[in-house]
Amino acid sequence: MRSALVFGGSGQIGQPLIQRLRAGGWHVTALSRSPQRGDARLRWLSGGFEAMPPLPAQFDAIISAGPLDHFAGWYAGGGVATPRVVAFGSTSLDTKRGSGDPAERGLAGRLKQGEDSVFTTAASRGEAATLLRPTLVYGRGRDASLSRIAALARRTGVFPLPRGARGLRQPVHVEDLADAALACLDAPATHGRAYALPGGETLPYREMVARVLACLQPPARLVELPAPLFAAALWLARRTGRASELGDAAIDRMRQDLVFDAAPAARDFGYAPRPFRPQRAIFARD
Repeated sequence: MRSALVFGGSGQIGQPLIQRLRAGGWHVTALSRSPQRGDARLRWLSGGFEAMPPLPAQFDAIISAGPLDHFAGWYAGGGVATPRVVAFGSTSLDTKRGSGDPAERGLAGRLKQGEDSVFTTAASRGEAATLLRPTLVYGRGRDASLSRIAALARRTGVFPLPRGARGLRQPVHVEDLADAALACLDAPATHGRAYALPGGETLPYREMVARVLACLQPPARLVELPAPLFAAALWLARRTGRASELGDAAIDRMRQDLVFDAAPAARDFGYAPRPFRPQRAIFARD
């Protein structure tokens, strides 16, 4: 029986990933800061990167579905041996590196440094690493984008967008990301490579939001506002704490195409994500 160490196991990608590993006969060791229930083939350890519990000396695979920069630091200094590493990053590495927001540029920089560190460490140890970069993640009610939009729209019955918010997006379901990580483990073509993981459909930002609002119960209404009115509405929402995380750079990106090529992932490990067909249940936190 093969063994896997999973970081971020209780997160939105980690949960379906562990389900697939167990179904595939793997023995899983996973870390969580909160108590979790395990069984004969799933061992939960309490802790995190800043307070790591004792770990076995070797695993057949290590998978990180948590913060890439923290994992990269642990991996560089850790004493756990493995022939195979798969770690999730983000396409924010590309989309936010030129952002006008210093915090977003910092995130892109940390993602790039994390990827470089993982590849360098793996090469120095003779281990094989693969980096996976999802686009806009949804599916378990834990994301900070579509689920947040759904939550705001539930409270007010409407959701405003600036006119022209038609930049292209590729939302990707967490179940498809879990499938991708599992498929990579036994795909030699993925060794030493990074892959964008977009969803199976490319659609305008406005249409993506409209589908989210339409699946709510009751459905919410999308309202497109001229720039001055949207700016006023955004100022009020920020003042009341309802949109404190929505910066000007994020608003500007609503008009930008953020599109990535899934062909390399499809070629190397059969990546085949689903189209964007949201249902109300996926925006309720599990």
